Amino acid sequence: MAQDTREAHPVTPSTAMDQVIVVGGGLAGYSAAHTVLENGGRVLLIDKMPFSGGNSVKATSGINGAGTSSQRAKGIQDSPEIFEQDSLRGGATRPDLVKVLTHESGPAIEWLKGFDLDLSLLARLGGHSQPRTHRGGEKFPGMTITYALIEKLEEVEESSDRAKILQKTSVTKLIAGPDGSVAGVEYKTEDGKEGKAYGPVILATGGFGADFTPNSILQTHRPDLAHLPTTNGEHCTG
Repeated sequence: MAQDTREAHPVTPSTAMDQVIVVGGGLAGYSAAHTVLENGGRVLLIDKMPFSGGNSVKATSGINGAGTSSQRAKGIQDSPEIFEQDSLRGGATRPDLVKVLTHESGPAIEWLKGFDLDLSLLARLGGHSQPRTHRGGEKFPGMTITYALIEKLEEVEESSDRAKILQKTSVTKLIAGPDGSVAGVEYKTEDGKEGKAYGPVILATGGFGADFTPNSILQTHRPDLAHLPTTNGEHCTG
């Protein structure tokens, strides 16, 4: 887990803002990486595990979205507003975040279809008033969706200098520029090699439910839960 303490290091014009650094190799991390590429940037994705995927590859239900072309094709009358109300009735306590989640859900589905993904099958799951959980015919949709983005980024890495993926590499510290803003990261590979990378940083490291070490966030804030088992992978340490 990266430390919260940020230490200042000199950032030269040749390195600052030269690339965007994404920390975390699940669906969120690879979505962020592709968004950087779509906007003309270069990206460095860092993942501490030997293989990318995170908990995203374990998802077996699908991905929720409202107002999608798949729904319209089946005559399903759904909207971000209905999805928003369903979420609030379900107990969500951050209306601002619920609005982002629900109103961006449809465009997210359409964006994923751009990776040649089949998201035409729909199901109505618990808490939803409309069928809006999208998937294809595969058994593990989370794996299918995430691997599609991983493979596409690997193709970009192999064919150009616009993307680079570092596996078995842990971010150990955030680097701050002269004004205190985050300007890069320090990292350490599994075999002990240390390095620095400069640029804006996107943290997509997921949760920390599998970190049972004495100084973990779990032990610090919810020690009452530390004795419970978890379905999180060993990578879920923040």
